[in-house]
Amino acid sequence: MKAVGFTQHLPVSDSSSLQDLTLQAPTPGPRDLLVRVQAVAVNPVDTKVRGPKPTDVRHDPPKILGWDASGTVEAVGAEVTLFAVGDEVYYAGDYTRPGSNAELQAVDERIVGHKPRSLSFAEAAALPLTAITAWEGMVDRLHVRPGGEDAGKSILIIGGAGGVGSVAIQLAKQFGLKVIATASRPETAEWVRSMGADEVIDHKGDMPAQLKALGIGGVHYVYSTYFTEQHWKAIVEVLRPQGGVVAIDSAKDVDLALLKQKSGTFAWEFMFTRSMFQTDDMAEQGKLLNEVARLVDAGKLRGTATQTLTPIDAENLREAHRQLEGLGVIGKIVLQGWK
Repeated sequence: MKAVGFTQHLPVSDSSSLQDLTLQAPTPGPRDLLVRVQAVAVNPVDTKVRGPKPTDVRHDPPKILGWDASGTVEAVGAEVTLFAVGDEVYYAGDYTRPGSNAELQAVDERIVGHKPRSLSFAEAAALPLTAITAWEGMVDRLHVRPGGEDAGKSILIIGGAGGVGSVAIQLAKQFGLKVIATASRPETAEWVRSMGADEVIDHKGDMPAQLKALGIGGVHYVYSTYFTEQHWKAIVEVLRPQGGVVAIDSAKDVDLALLKQKSGTFAWEFMFTRSMFQTDDMAEQGKLLNEVARLVDAGKLRGTATQTLTPIDAENLREAHRQLEGLGVIGKIVLQGWK
């Protein structure tokens, strides 16, 4: 099968940082689907895994990235019960297994969802990782109830125009929350409003002051998608007593003691936890992907793909990585089709 991968951690400017490869197709395990990949999306995690490391790490066989895909089930393992050959699916996959930047991928059926019928393969590939991250961050970490029981409460989403922020805004609105999203450019502010944000503030400015100017004294929840350390004091200040904060970036220096007087809670969201540790509730990811597909097909949730590159190859993946490393991407970059 064709694939794109690497053996050394190199800057994206190096043509060897991602290479076109021909590899042996995987054999599905008992609970695996063998998926013929039609489209993939690129996420910041791809660039972080690929990029240079302090020591010279080599990979043999080559490492295959890709944690967003849509495609068609080509074969199923002996214990598969949720899918059949020919089903159209979408998923983010497992951090500990070869990724989706390959024509064929083996993936556990429990973390796979049926592709939204109303979306193309390219449009569907943009959703899984961000949808899982946004849903788990709010529902499993902040304990927002998706049935609307928390309607009227407020959430500040820092980094609203990124992939996760774009889906989090929409899901928060579905859950009945008042959404304040951050954006620092006119085009990103316009994007987050189109996603459904009730208010927009600039994370490069004084966020507490901007909220007060809007008549918002504090928020019940904060979802921080990046630069949590940089914004930590502002996050603590705007959080209401007994509120909750969830972060997905690699914040290493946040003073959790600042939350003590407010009895505030802090949680990480890492969407690979369930598959990485084979948790008892691993199948919840497949279930939430099916619910997201239902919302999409009902017209209540829209896709977030903003750019599609063709075909899936090393040159186009390097271009997508270059753009993501520039930190200016709105929505998601998708690649579709193989030569």
